[in-house]
Amino acid sequence: MEACHPPQQSNGTSYGAMALAIITLEVFAGMWINAFIVCVLCIAWVKKKTLNSNEKILLLLGCSRISFLCDAWLYHFLSKIFPNLLHFQTILQVLASIGTSFNYSNLWISACLCGFYCIKIANFRNSFFIYLKVKIDRMVPWLLLGSEIFALAISIITYVLGETLKKNNITLTGQGNFWKATIRKDKHLFSSHFLAGLVLTASFLVVTFSAVSLLFSLWRHKRTMQTNSMKDLSMDAHIRAMKSVLSFLVMYSINFVCLTLTIIYTTKKENMTTLLIYIYLYAFPGVHSLILIFSNPKLEKALLKFLSCVKREVFMK
Repeated sequence: MEACHPPQQSNGTSYGAMALAIITLEVFAGMWINAFIVCVLCIAWVKKKTLNSNEKILLLLGCSRISFLCDAWLYHFLSKIFPNLLHFQTILQVLASIGTSFNYSNLWISACLCGFYCIKIANFRNSFFIYLKVKIDRMVPWLLLGSEIFALAISIITYVLGETLKKNNITLTGQGNFWKATIRKDKHLFSSHFLAGLVLTASFLVVTFSAVSLLFSLWRHKRTMQTNSMKDLSMDAHIRAMKSVLSFLVMYSINFVCLTLTIIYTTKKENMTTLLIYIYLYAFPGVHSLILIFSNPKLEKALLKFLSCVKREVFMK
């Protein structure tokens, strides 16, 4: 006699399988795109023995995004295929802390990249801005190191808050103080969520200020060229740059909203809304890196060369 599964269980299983399939496709596509960036820059590093500031940021950004996507996929794979494994709080906390570290690293390096482009490309007469333009290449390694240390510190704090919450919850519920346990849990969750919100907001403000300043500078320069009847080629380059910056600002803004919603939906069960949120969050590292490839002549040339070689090999077979 065949086993009959309740409709709710069947729907939950199909939902989990669909979510895992979509996330797997996104993650592996994003990993491939970022791995391509890392490989091209590493080859250039070996040949030239050095990297410029832009390449350093792109290299570290690619590595952090690959790590973030790997951790995210591993978490979702274990939660869907081996759900009982995540009942062990140590595994859950370690994966969450590692994911937090890579995610904040990704966010802050993206913010550094946007700030770097603003300082390098924008043209303002402010004395402090001119000072930054002169010193930015020396500041980049320290900014990247600070971003990584900051991301690691936040992940450690998140892990400690989670462990404290677990211990207090076990101690108080074991003594029958369920009301106190609930209050302690709410306090620790508020601390964790407040810290996450503060970090997200800070990186978002950096990106927004840098992108808006760069857009204003490009728009002003474009208007000057129109007044002086400059060449169309230069005009097209500035329009492309403005579109690239604007697309990144829109994508980062949506990413910020989605990350904020994940904080709100932390204690709620998975549904279609959370699935859509995670679909965008895991698509962002790959899609934005693809935009970076096509906005960088060296990376775009390498990608087109790679695709032509693949096309030649496929048609030869």
